[in-house]
Amino acid sequence: MRAVGVIVEYNPFHNGHAYHLQASKEAADADVVIAVMSGNFLQRGEPALVSKWYRTKMALLNGADLVFELPYSFAVQKAEIFANGAVSLLEAAGVEYLCFGSENGNIAAFFETITFLEKHQAAFNENIKRFIQTGVSYPKAVALSFQKLNGAENYLDLAQPNNILGFQYIKAILQQDSRIKPLTISRKNAQYHDEHFSSATIASATSIRKAIFTTGHKDGAESIAQYIPDTTKQLLKEYNSTYRGFHHWGNYWDYLQYQLITSTTKELQEIYEMEEGIENRLIAAAHSAASFQEFMENIKTKRYTWTRLQRLAVHVLTHAGKAMMKTNSEKAAYLRLLGMTATGREYLNKMKKHFSLPIVAKPSAYKGDELLHDIKAARVYACAFPQNIRQAMLQQEFTQPPIYINK
Repeated sequence: MRAVGVIVEYNPFHNGHAYHLQASKEAADADVVIAVMSGNFLQRGEPALVSKWYRTKMALLNGADLVFELPYSFAVQKAEIFANGAVSLLEAAGVEYLCFGSENGNIAAFFETITFLEKHQAAFNENIKRFIQTGVSYPKAVALSFQKLNGAENYLDLAQPNNILGFQYIKAILQQDSRIKPLTISRKNAQYHDEHFSSATIASATSIRKAIFTTGHKDGAESIAQYIPDTTKQLLKEYNSTYRGFHHWGNYWDYLQYQLITSTTKELQEIYEMEEGIENRLIAAAHSAASFQEFMENIKTKRYTWTRLQRLAVHVLTHAGKAMMKTNSEKAAYLRLLGMTATGREYLNKMKKHFSLPIVAKPSAYKGDELLHDIKAARVYACAFPQNIRQAMLQQEFTQPPIYINK
């Protein structure tokens, strides 16, 4: 069976994602679609709107056949490490193709850009250092450095978020000497960071989340109905009814504030991505801010992007230490299976003996330490809700077998 892989977050699953899944399967002429999906905390340093279990259901009902969880130590990371972890999981699962959405839409441009930068690596790195010294963030410095070096139109725009991720996916494939062949399709209508609806049926996850929280939880799913499959709409309603709300940073502000005002600077220095004395800025802001939004506005600088600071906040929340994150983000150790369709089950039965990593269906079945931080992240994620609901959510983390959809 030929497998195509996708790297996703589905926060939440929308029509653009459904298009991507169908287009990926067609582009690879694949029998099965395997998704590597971030868990409860995401790459941009945010809690997922709904749990990984509900997002797994959304995926399986709309075109994915297997869903594996991208561990926390890769999921809440900069693009390079995020890509490295996801590609290693797809390789371990026997995927032949990786298909990703991009602003460019031309796979040749990705390879040409990688080749160009390899030839000009020294100048590229030197330009990055110079731009950082002017006070800009690292992602901005990378984009500016590339613009300074390249004058050709057939190279990537490395200021675009999906181009950046695709660039890192292909770099990871090459560095890991993977057999995976990359494919890309153009993003349809809405762009990654769009906050407003600009199409009748396709919208970014960012604009969808904004509409949900602007409208209010009660009518949130109805306000975005034209941009999401009916299955997503029903699952959002069910989640809201079961857990009495959706997850957002405001749910966790009290916990983050407590962590910051009760920790010493020395303790905070041990947190992953805590650098250059920024812990002092975080502590001061925690004492004065009345909300997470105000806290972020107070700590934001030109040097540190909003995304990087949100990731740092997540690491403080989950107490992710530097030693643990460095060790666990070097190489994936397991394939945490979240769900499958009948086709996905058939693929597993035929191919799992060839997998290069063990499949984990329940946490209790895996004895390695690498899973412990995913469990801790699940505990923190559940803190958004009252005690009785929290216990039900945590119970699911330990007892939920992989979701099975017989389509």
